[in-house]
Amino acid sequence: MSGILEKRSHMRKLIFTLIFLLFLTGGATAHAAQLGSRIPFIIDSEFDLQERKELTAELVLITPQLYFYVDTIWWDAKRGTRKNEVTTAFQKAAAEFERNTYPNITSAFGSEWRPGIDGDPRITILMHPLKDGSGGYFRTADGYLKLQVPESNEREMLYMSTDFIDHSILKSFIAHEFVHLITFNQKDRLRGVSDDVWLNEARAEYSSTFLGYNDPFKDSNLELRVDAFLRNPSDAITEWSGEQPDYASVSLFIHYLMDHYGVQVLIDSLHSDKTGIASIIEGLEKGGNKKTFEEIFTDWTIATLLNDCSYGPTYCYLNTRLKNLKIVPNTNFLPFSARSTLSITKVAANWEGSWERFTGGLGVLKFEFEGQKGLKYRVPYVVQHANGTSTIDFLALDSNNRQTIFIPAFGSENKAFIALPSLQSKFTGFQGKEIAYPYSLTASIVERTPAEEDQLIQTLLWQVAELQKEVVRLQTLLLAAREERTCSEFIQDLFVGTGSANDVTCLQQALKNEGPEVYPEGLVTGNFLALTEQAVIRFQEKYADEVLAPIGLTRGTGYVGRLTRDKLNALIL
Repeated sequence: MSGILEKRSHMRKLIFTLIFLLFLTGGATAHAAQLGSRIPFIIDSEFDLQERKELTAELVLITPQLYFYVDTIWWDAKRGTRKNEVTTAFQKAAAEFERNTYPNITSAFGSEWRPGIDGDPRITILMHPLKDGSGGYFRTADGYLKLQVPESNEREMLYMSTDFIDHSILKSFIAHEFVHLITFNQKDRLRGVSDDVWLNEARAEYSSTFLGYNDPFKDSNLELRVDAFLRNPSDAITEWSGEQPDYASVSLFIHYLMDHYGVQVLIDSLHSDKTGIASIIEGLEKGGNKKTFEEIFTDWTIATLLNDCSYGPTYCYLNTRLKNLKIVPNTNFLPFSARSTLSITKVAANWEGSWERFTGGLGVLKFEFEGQKGLKYRVPYVVQHANGTSTIDFLALDSNNRQTIFIPAFGSENKAFIALPSLQSKFTGFQGKEIAYPYSLTASIVERTPAEEDQLIQTLLWQVAELQKEVVRLQTLLLAAREERTCSEFIQDLFVGTGSANDVTCLQQALKNEGPEVYPEGLVTGNFLALTEQAVIRFQEKYADEVLAPIGLTRGTGYVGRLTRDKLNALIL
């Protein structure tokens, strides 16, 4: 039993030693490839038109740097003349690759694994029918030994669609997939990290422009991306499901990034131990750029709307092929006939562009944004004026991710309002479909802005104060007129509880005119009560020589008799 165990242990050691030696030597030995030979290949069923997992292909062309294999089912269905045409197309594609694509891409971005896992410096290109919309693909599995990944073809290998054999765009597709092959070597092999899919694809997308393959623009890869982007611009650049909108959004973003910050940022990101956004940030910092990734993404959303350098150097594309690119925002109409409110609830993933335009209405636009608390949003907005110009500004969100602003003269001087909110909270860990978070936009037509409301309130308060002053003035005039009309002479004696209301009123007014030393209360009520009596006493004692002395009194009585009336009449006449 122990002998059997020893033999098994020895066999395991031999296997591990063999694997180790294979790693040291770069894998298997070079293929002894011969034109016309047919061999099986493992393929990706998600791309294959018939969803096959394997196929047999014939080697139809060998060049100094490439093998061209073709699916035998597709190849055998072609007649001799067509086969010659296909071979000629391959020769043309190979010449372009070896003369332009390979030397320019590798001098900038670095090399693929060479001679590679198979020990052969040539790259294998396998042509087979792909599903509609697919130009080609790349499999990282091929860069590993079958002992590690059983579905590996153990080659440096690209897979291309037979649909584009005769199309000028084939060179762009080959360059795209070749950049993936380089990325696998520079990131996975040499640095032990796998780049984010979105950035891997963005780097490959830019290769066509880098090589000049998007000139002329018509029928170019960039034109395809622009068309797809204009149909669906709100696709998160970091979210990846392999659909056309994914390629379109990363392509337009990376073109903008390269326009303003240079291809070296993309190169440095490839040669970094970091991945995704972090590697872009590192590349920006290495190049001395001060703007953050968040600011650059936000500028891109504005540039995609306006594409006009006159509003700012970063609010446009510099690539001449993109000088006319402008997205059409989603438009929301507010009624003209009455005060109205329109509320929209949307969901967005991180790094997803959004453009919401509000027009119509007549008055003051009240705009409210509310995002989910705890997340990070940036919300630039554009006001489009009647004279054809625009103004760019940013919402200053509070701690609850809310803000309200007012746009005056809406519907007249200011024709439209466009909000460009984006969620910018996540920087790593992007895997396929991302979580989308809700936010709301509310647009209302109101009569006045808060500043105008405050001004109106201040104006009304001033008017009230002025009216109060006028009331006091009129009351004074009225009282004076009444006194002048009814208080000409005291002809009747007055005392507590007696006398007409008019006579008592005139008495109280006369006492009040003597000042607080006579009538401190100063009440004019028309009722002769204790306070009025005390005031009369003080009046009599003030004028004692004329009122009290003639009748032998030294203290006032509070009774308004003849002598007291005479003195009152003397004062008012």
